[in-house]
Amino acid sequence: MAKGLLQRDGRPLLADLLTLAPRFAEALLVTSDPAPYAGFAVRSVPDVVPDRGAPGGVQAALAHAHTVWVLVVAADMPFVTAAVVERLVAERSEGVDAVGFDVDGRLEPLLACYRSALAPGWQKALASSPSLRELWQTVRTRRLGKSALLEVDPLGRALLSVNTPEEAAALSVTVAR
Repeated sequence: MAKGLLQRDGRPLLADLLTLAPRFAEALLVTSDPAPYAGFAVRSVPDVVPDRGAPGGVQAALAHAHTVWVLVVAADMPFVTAAVVERLVAERSEGVDAVGFDVDGRLEPLLACYRSALAPGWQKALASSPSLRELWQTVRTRRLGKSALLEVDPLGRALLSVNTPEEAAALSVTVAR
């Protein structure tokens, strides 16, 4: 199932996420199968290093980007808002390579900003199949805590994602019919 096609309130999750796209120079969708997303106005790109899951997807976005910074958002996150994105973007700076939320000891690397210059080094690192959390240990990071998230997302829902049928039900997310 293409996670971006999961629906909330009758709309694909990807459609809602793409409402954020006009804030940026470009939007990319990293996918091994672009066919299900043909109806969306977004450039699809493949993994540079296949079969590496989320770390490979982030690395592919960085490698294919034409910008210095890349905002990464997982397609299965139904509650990402413009305010949350703006907070992440505002925290970028010269001495930092990645910015993300670390709430209650849980880093969320699939809602984060990354320097595209990380792509070559991360491509090499993918040979050992690291997690995104392990990759974060190799770069200069700014981790925003729970208070930073709650300032822009009072219910703290932006970090929620859909990985199981139970999570989908709890978040009122359905499969398109």
